[in-house]
Formats: sequence, structure tokens, C-alpha cells
Amino acid sequence: MRVPVVLLSGIDPDAMAASMVGLQFDLPDAVAVRHAIDVERGVLTRTVSDLTGVIETHETLLEHACVSCAIREDVLPTLERLARDGRWRSIVAHLPVGAEPAHLCAVLTWDTRLARFLRVSAVVTALAAAGIEQDLLGEDLLADRGRHTAADDRRGVGEVLAAMVEYADVLALDSPAAPQARALVAALARPGAVVVDGDHGLESAQLTARLHQHGRTEAWIEPARTAELPPLEGEGVWRLDLRSSRPFHPERLLDSLESLGAGEHRSRGCFWLPTRPGRVLEWDGAGGQLSIGDARPWGRHEPFTRVVLTGVGAAPAHLRAAFEHLLATDAELREGFADAAWRVHEDGFEPWLGPIREVA
Repeated sequence: MRVPVVLLSGIDPDAMAASMVGLQFDLPDAVAVRHAIDVERGVLTRTVSDLTGVIETHETLLEHACVSCAIREDVLPTLERLARDGRWRSIVAHLPVGAEPAHLCAVLTWDTRLARFLRVSAVVTALAAAGIEQDLLGEDLLADRGRHTAADDRRGVGEVLAAMVEYADVLALDSPAAPQARALVAALARPGAVVVDGDHGLESAQLTARLHQHGRTEAWIEPARTAELPPLEGEGVWRLDLRSSRPFHPERLLDSLESLGAGEHRSRGCFWLPTRPGRVLEWDGAGGQLSIGDARPWGRHEPFTRVVLTGVGAAPAHLRAAFEHLLATDAELREGFADAAWRVHEDGFEPWLGPIREVA
């Protein structure tokens, strides 16, 4: 029988600790394994416990103190070992602070050997209710708060936490949140995800069943998603769903990225460039920080541009116009493709997107 694993992620150590205690007491015959990374020492600490107390504590020196190393070198082997031990009916896996659960879920889904013993039953993201809006939409870096996972970790708090919220099956607030903050979490969360306040949790049977469905989650976090978004719930939250079949103009995008990416909002989606027409390009921003990347080929799908922005209060009036300004006009596209102006070896995006892969 495969042992259900509840993955716990977050960027606030206290909120994660509170959720872990609750899960450990609520789940049947549960064992909890907590991993923590000490960046300065380059050490990964593993602590395994159940209701009888601490079972083991172990430190591992990491060649590079990063999350991917931790998962490969210790988290996955430990989960397999605990599942095969046979003493426990469920596992709570407290990931390192700032570690996103998506990679671990993907490995546990597609690794046929591990899948014989383990299955992810739920992904829980713990949040500090008092700081939700600042955490999701503010400018802080993880390093500013001492919660980075590597010496060169320059990720923003909002970027990381928003991705965790969007991936989660359960959003566990450490106390009741203000209505606007709760509405912001609900606006970012996958449809069907559960938001719980304080001590009001889920039944253990729900957590160990099949709350996590990998395909449904991947569809929600997909950069080039096409599905309509559910209506917003609650007050004080805004959303703009900006779409076009046209690409962004490379030069204008380089010059004016901040016109759409800067500001106290969450933005994510996809775009394409006429210099790279075969590639899905990812847009991922929060709190004024923006990342763009090369996601995958478009394949048989027609390229499109779609950026969804979410924030609190009133939506900035300039965002729609900024989006339209970044798009290439129909005339620019006709002329550019007709005279091969877009068939270039470099377009200025190499530092973020890599080299242009195909030049006719």
C-alpha cells in the first residue's frame, strides 16, 4: 500500500511550525520529517518525529546549499525509507522554508520506483495571516528576511509565496485573516483549493485521500493556460486578464518591462516574441519583481500572449494601456515578417531566454 504524503511549504517558519503540529496530531499514525537548510554553514538538518517524540536528527553537508540538492540528496530518500518502514500510515513532509513543492511533486508522480511506496495526497501552504498582503505583493527578498535557501538566492518573497499559493491544495492560515487578505489568497489559489483559518482544519480523511491531483494542479500553474478564470470572491481585490494573439514587440518590451511588471500586484502568464515565434515564454512577477523565461515549444498550438494581474485596492489605470503598448501592431508584424526583420541572431533577451534557437 502506498503511504500518503502531505507536503508542507511556506516562507514563514512560525506558520509552518504551527501547521506541522496540527497535521502531526490530526493525521492517523503519522510520522513527520522536517528539513531545514542553514545557508551559512551549508548544512541540511533532518528531524524525524512522531507522537512519541524525536526519532532521529541528522545533519548533512551540502556541496551547494540549495533546495534542489536537498531534495535529491536527502528529502526523497528519507520519504522512501519512512514509507517502507511500515510503522506509520501517513507522512508529513515539512520542506525547507522557501522550498517550492512543485519539483518534489513532479518527481513523486513520475518516478515509478518511488510511486510504488509513496503518493502525494495533499500540498499544504502555510501562511502568516497578519502579513499576507505584504508577503504576496511587497518588495522584500527572501534574503532580506534570512529565509533564502542559498547564498545566491535572490528570489522575492512574493514571487515564491504566490507560486506556493497557486500550487497548494490547502492554504493554512495561522489565524483568521482580514477579509481583503483572505480574498487575495482565494483569488490566486487554484479553483477547488481549500482556505482554512486558524485551528479550523480539514478532516484527516480528506488530507490522506486525493486532494492533490497532479494534472489539475499543473493545468492551473501552466504559463500558457487557456481556461477562463473563476469569478473573484470577496471585496477589495482586482484582477486584469489581458490577452492578445499578437506578440510583444522586442524593443518596446526591453525598454518598458516595468510598465507592466512593476507595482504591488501578482502577474503571471505567457507571451511570445516575433524573434522567437516557436517558444512559449513565461511571465512571472510579484511585488515589482519580474522573471521571464523560456518555458517550452508552442508545438501545434497557435502562439498567444496572456498576462493575468491581481492586486488589492483599485487596479492601476495604466496597466491596460501598458499592455497594448508592448504588443506589436498588425502593421509591424506584416512588415517584419515580410522583410525578414524578425529573423535575427540576437534580440537582447539572451540573458533571460537564452540564445535564439532557430534563425532562417
